Amino acid sequence: MRILHVEGGRHLYGGAYQVLHLLRGLSARGHQSLLACPRGCALAAAAAPVAEVHDIPMHGDLDLVMIWRLSRLIRGHRPDLVHLHSRIGADVMGGIAARLHGVPVVHTRRVDNPEPRWLVAVKYRLHDRVIAISEGIGAVLRAEGVPAAKLRVVRSAVEQSEYARPCARAAIAERLGVSTESLLIGVIAQLIARKGHADLLAVLPPLLARYPTLQVLFLGRGPLEGALREQIARAGLTERVRLLGFRDDLAELLPCLDLVVHPARLEGLGVSLLQAASAGVPIVATRVGGIPEAVRDGHTGLLVPPADPAALGAAIEQLLADRERRRAMGAAGQALMAREHSIDTMVEGNLAVYRELLETPPSAT
Repeated sequence: MRILHVEGGRHLYGGAYQVLHLLRGLSARGHQSLLACPRGCALAAAAAPVAEVHDIPMHGDLDLVMIWRLSRLIRGHRPDLVHLHSRIGADVMGGIAARLHGVPVVHTRRVDNPEPRWLVAVKYRLHDRVIAISEGIGAVLRAEGVPAAKLRVVRSAVEQSEYARPCARAAIAERLGVSTESLLIGVIAQLIARKGHADLLAVLPPLLARYPTLQVLFLGRGPLEGALREQIARAGLTERVRLLGFRDDLAELLPCLDLVVHPARLEGLGVSLLQAASAGVPIVATRVGGIPEAVRDGHTGLLVPPADPAALGAAIEQLLADRERRRAMGAAGQALMAREHSIDTMVEGNLAVYRELLETPPSAT
């Protein structure tokens, strides 16, 4: 099977990592993949050993010339199907390009933010199958009018062994400039409004006062970096709350965290939550989108309503105060990841959609 994958993101996190896992899994199973991604994207180098990479200009939702660029790839390489992995213009322009050449097209939806019904009616008509990465996203799509016959759910995955490692506490403490006795909370998310960093900052002062060794690490980058840095400084929290940007050593850091907090107001599933659970870290998160599929309330972590700082603070306090409960939840999270979020399961799920589509007469799509 030859598949053209289209990914519009420039950074190797979240959805792009899922594409990389899929490309590796397909290659191991003897399938040929081509990857179209933006020039200079981090995914290109990582995917080169397992896919034929074509880095092309991609300029977002209004880049009509993308249709021509992708059409040229389809015409030149004749893939059996096209798999669109992101929005940023790829979902529409890629769908049009595939339709122009009569090639079946699959689109993966990774976010749960609602779209206007008129857009849903037009856009998803371009796609033969729509893959939601969580049941939560699937519910959003069905509510917006995507036909159930077109919709499939294939959950995101994580390489559990990459994160399930012992904590090298002394080395990590030295690297971070903290005491080996520090309590560490990590927030692993882009610095954008819907990830809810401000909700956490609102409840930190009493927690930091109650736990003198508590340190909070924001891992990620985004347009709110400056505003968050100013908010932290105004609150006098600079020594206790730090913005560390993207980290190449995340797999080493995660097992040393005592708690991961994810106060998102919208979330498709949350790959960082899968990573944290794989590392055996308990989680406090919001009950939105696909998060309840990644974090089982009371079992692998605690879930609270979105945009509810009081509930968020209370849940964090519960787990900071109970070391044994944190350990039990961390172990349960690792078991959940092995059971439901393995890379093999994700790859086979996508392959099942491909095979179903290629074996289905066009009139039935």
